[in-house]
Amino acid sequence: MTENHVAIAIPTRWIVGVRIAGAVLGFGAAFVIGPIVNWLLGLAGDAPGPLRLAAGLPLMWAIPALTIAGLGLGFWITREWQKENGIITVSPDGVTVQRGGAGGHVARDRIDEVFSDGRDLILVDEHTNELLRAKTDKMLLPRLRQAFVGFGYHWQGTTDPHEHAFETWVDGNGQLSDRVQDLLRARQRALADKRFGAAEDARDDLRDLGIVVRDRNDAQQYRVVPDQR
Repeated sequence: MTENHVAIAIPTRWIVGVRIAGAVLGFGAAFVIGPIVNWLLGLAGDAPGPLRLAAGLPLMWAIPALTIAGLGLGFWITREWQKENGIITVSPDGVTVQRGGAGGHVARDRIDEVFSDGRDLILVDEHTNELLRAKTDKMLLPRLRQAFVGFGYHWQGTTDPHEHAFETWVDGNGQLSDRVQDLLRARQRALADKRFGAAEDARDDLRDLGIVVRDRNDAQQYRVVPDQR
């Protein structure tokens, strides 16, 4: 690989494509909104106010209004898409993640394995403790793999090689210390309240105690890092 780094983000052509698709859908909706509202009125006797309002517009006004609305929806979707994925920069010196105005860097000499687990990109050290868990779109995985392999990282594929070591957390199961139990409880409450920053803080504290945590089917799963109890 001749580049000194590779920055991976949602490609501009995908962003443009989604926005154009939103505009096209809005344009098409101008021609079908009337029949849809009539069908809803006949079926349920009512229809949402915004739909009734759009259906009441003359076609010459409905076309530009709904096209612009579709384009606006496309902009909103792509903005959230970009915020969620951010930018992952891979280089011989390490990995940098920038997302939502914040960022973090993991030095190359700390990284032993790299792999993905669902929508998560994960870096672990020689003890298998997580150094980074970052959300990423599955469509970006081929580019991520190419970048990591190209710079000589140990890419482990798209399945967590430590899958067998995870257990579903049950409050008060007696297998974990009181401190770990408290952090898992705090993280569960933070996730329920959508306080994602607090949930990440709890994950960081658990990582310092040698506990890897992930979310599966609305439950927390944990893994104890060997020799890190």
